[in-house]
Amino acid sequence: MSGGDASSAPNVTDVRVGTADGYDRFVIEFDGPVPQYTITPQDSSSFMGDASGQTLQLGGSRGLKVVVHNSSARSLSGTQTYSGSNDFKPGYQALKEARNVGDFERTYSWGLGVDGSGCFHAFTLTGADRLVIDIKST
Repeated sequence: MSGGDASSAPNVTDVRVGTADGYDRFVIEFDGPVPQYTITPQDSSSFMGDASGQTLQLGGSRGLKVVVHNSSARSLSGTQTYSGSNDFKPGYQALKEARNVGDFERTYSWGLGVDGSGCFHAFTLTGADRLVIDIKST
């Protein structure tokens, strides 16, 4: 799955997780329109760290790889724009772990370790520009 604005180059300002009846949620917030992104399901919760090549094993039995193009948690001038957690381990029903697996050359990547079917719905919101991924938990 892919989407977003290919001409946008915002910075990441927040990342968070949450849960509600029927789904668990992963959110990346930006200081401008949501840039181009891809979300790729995978049959394991093992991810390769961008640039390092290190294998990262997350909680869960499968995964979702979230790649945001032309964005970073650091501005072009080097200022940190997001300084929160880079590894959430909420242990929700579907979302077991969300870990930053790369922020290299304005490609910002997260691995989501999930259990269950791995079915998800992704969409964008404005009025704080956000990429939202809901993962079915029941």
